[in-house]
Amino acid sequence: MHIAVAGNIGAGKTTLTTMLAKHYNWVPNYETVDENPYLNDFYNDMQRWSFNLQVYFLNARFKQIVDIRNSGEDVIQDRTIFEDAEIFAPNLHDMGLMSTRDFENYKALYDLMVGLIQAPDLLIYLRASVPTLVNQIQLRGREYEESIRLDYLKMLNERYELWISRYTDSKLLIFNVDNLDFQNNPEDLSKMIDKIDAQLHGLF
Repeated sequence: MHIAVAGNIGAGKTTLTTMLAKHYNWVPNYETVDENPYLNDFYNDMQRWSFNLQVYFLNARFKQIVDIRNSGEDVIQDRTIFEDAEIFAPNLHDMGLMSTRDFENYKALYDLMVGLIQAPDLLIYLRASVPTLVNQIQLRGREYEESIRLDYLKMLNERYELWISRYTDSKLLIFNVDNLDFQNNPEDLSKMIDKIDAQLHGLF
């Protein structure tokens, strides 16, 4: 079984992935942030490094999905391959930070890859307002995230909402994390687990 957690930068994906993996005894599959050789450069010069960064993510996440399906284990994944192509890459293109030539090349590569993989059995989307995202980003204190602009987060949020409104590839659960503190409040986490249980029982 493949569960995936989606959401904007700072929405709480990694934290929830860790907590659900522990609760359900699932294998956690994390985004390769610390090992990414392009992230620091990207945040310092988005136009120069946007294509490199997106291709790196695309390759890494395609490999993750292949490994997940081949493992035969129950896996929960932090962020999906869809978010790169539906949210981050088109946003960079629209902002003039990725050329049309690079974007079309990227999109052709994505379309080829996505035709070879299966969607997760359940997608969990963490919806968060920009103030919540900013607060979470500041709390975790990653140096390369200090320069993220509010308008960038807002545009990403708009794209997330558009993507989720059209998502039909698998079962979908949406949690509004503005009103939830699943990291510190066991009752909030318990409510989320109840809803996840209801979805999972419908998978079999």
